[in-house]
Amino acid sequence: MGVVISIDAGTTSIRTIAVDTTGRVCAQRSRELTQFFPQPGWVEHDASEIWSTTQAMLAQIVGDLDGQPIAAIGVTNQRETVVAWNRRDGSPLGPAIVWQDRRTAARCDRLVAEGLLPAVRATTGLVLDPYFSATKIEWMLRDGGLASVEGVAFGTVDAWLLWHLTGSTQRNGAVFATDSSNAARTMLFDIDRGVWDHELCDRFGVAVAQLPEVRSSIGAFGFTAAGLGVPAGIAVTGVLGDQQAALFGQACLEPGMAKNTYGTGSFVLVNVGTRCPAPIDGLLTTVAWQIGDERTYAYEGAIFITGAAVQWLRDGLGIVASSADITELAASCDSTEGVYFVPAMAGLGSPWWDSHARGLIIGITRGTTRAHLARAAVEAMAYQTRDVVDTMVRASRTPLVTLRVDGGGAVNDLLLQLQADLLGVPVVRASVHETTALGAAYAAGIGAGVWTIDDVRSRWLSARAFVPNPSIRSSVDMRYSQWLRAVERARNWEQ
Repeated sequence: MGVVISIDAGTTSIRTIAVDTTGRVCAQRSRELTQFFPQPGWVEHDASEIWSTTQAMLAQIVGDLDGQPIAAIGVTNQRETVVAWNRRDGSPLGPAIVWQDRRTAARCDRLVAEGLLPAVRATTGLVLDPYFSATKIEWMLRDGGLASVEGVAFGTVDAWLLWHLTGSTQRNGAVFATDSSNAARTMLFDIDRGVWDHELCDRFGVAVAQLPEVRSSIGAFGFTAAGLGVPAGIAVTGVLGDQQAALFGQACLEPGMAKNTYGTGSFVLVNVGTRCPAPIDGLLTTVAWQIGDERTYAYEGAIFITGAAVQWLRDGLGIVASSADITELAASCDSTEGVYFVPAMAGLGSPWWDSHARGLIIGITRGTTRAHLARAAVEAMAYQTRDVVDTMVRASRTPLVTLRVDGGGAVNDLLLQLQADLLGVPVVRASVHETTALGAAYAAGIGAGVWTIDDVRSRWLSARAFVPNPSIRSSVDMRYSQWLRAVERARNWEQ
């Protein structure tokens, strides 16, 4: 039947994996993406680089497969990042605006003051924040000069890649589509009815015709064009936003099952079933995936900066030579000696939703070392996750039983033990760390008939469980209360 290839177009890299029929990752490739910061609070990507890097990674992984047949391709992606392109020739119409970008923060504040937030919450499950795509698209139209451009297309990264995978209009084959899990992140999508919301589109000046067709997450999206480094005619049969793909890859297929992905940011999702739930303060309601006409929903806590703080320690301060060094450096001291690092460089996401917060390091003394800062960055990942989980537990009145974890940070034993101690529940590391790419592969494989949902459920394996130490609970809670004091000092800084 052949292997399934997954494309994971993340914030800092493009990776591709190949999964054989047993569910084993048999090949993988990865390359970093360039991030651009043209002004404070602005974060951009070169959309052409996203596509060219994807092409290169596809060509390399196909070479690694040495002629093995390919059954299908799946796509997963950083979700709220927006690309604008010309539908005539497929060329990008400016930089991609990344999900971390804060240029529309003031616009969001005005819309909240105008009373739009209740409608956004009720229709989209989201909050009015520059994190989401709608105000990015509005900015591209008004300030980016695209309002007068004919044939403009707006899409999240999955739609951009799908357009090029299936061929440009000159090759008479481009598919302009997305799936419900990505559409749900635009702030333009009615997550209950499963359609673009015309009133919100009008409010942000977006024509529905400029947006991709919304399809089921699993099913036929199109076929690869010739000349891409991958054989022509391969079916693309799965598309999922990255965090939803991780939830799927972690086999959190039943209501109440939860996962956290430690990546550039961290994202806690809990499956809440097939009925669209009411919004909860501090959390997002989102489409987890759609299979046929049935949508599964999730509550989500979106944390903007976790792994990106480690990158800042590496690139901005030169504290470590590589991101991998942070684990050893952080473990070289027993505590931060009272140092707290609130990594609000892009504002604070769940549960605070404060676009005016800014990064803070507090508690520094003459005895503070590189190791203390490294450990404070690791601890911040765990503290921010507790912020979200506590909100989920209070809202649902259902205690968390276990947390499945994945992503680059999940290799850090110190982080996961800290997390278990802070939450008071086992934290279970999956046997495959990159479950985002695996989830997209599973979705595509199901769409191509390679696997079933039950196969995904049965193939999930734990690599290790980190069990909380009840004897240190009081000291852990005391440190967490100090963390909350530090968060309050970081909030509402830039007004």
